[in-house]
Amino acid sequence: MSVTSAIKRTVSISLFNRGQAGKVFDEVKRTGPKVVIKNNEPECVIMSPNDYVDMIDELEDLKLLALAYERLENYDPSKTISQEELMAEFGWSQEDLDDMDDVEIEGPEDYAGR
Repeated sequence: MSVTSAIKRTVSISLFNRGQAGKVFDEVKRTGPKVVIKNNEPECVIMSPNDYVDMIDELEDLKLLALAYERLENYDPSKTISQEELMAEFGWSQEDLDDMDDVEIEGPEDYAGR
C-alpha cells in the first residue's frame, strides 16, 4: 500500500469533534473503510455495515476452510465406517431416518471447547 493510499484511508477524530461526522460517513460509503486517528495513533475503523458483514462472512469461511484442511491432514480412511455399518451398529433403518424431522447442522464454533 502506498503512503498516499494509506493517508486517504485515515480520518482525524477532530473532524468528529467539529461536527463533520456526516461528511466522514458519506466518504466511507463512497470509498470504503477509514481508520480514525486520535493523538497520532489509530483509534478505530469505520466501515459500512455491509462491508462489516462481508468481512465477518469471509473470516468465518476462512475458519471453516482451515478446519477442513486440518481434518483432511488427520484423515485416516481405515478409521471410517460406512453409513450402512453405522446404521447396523445402532439398529437404525432407512425408514427410521425418513421419519425423522429435519436436523440443523451445527458449525465448528458450536463445538469449541468440547
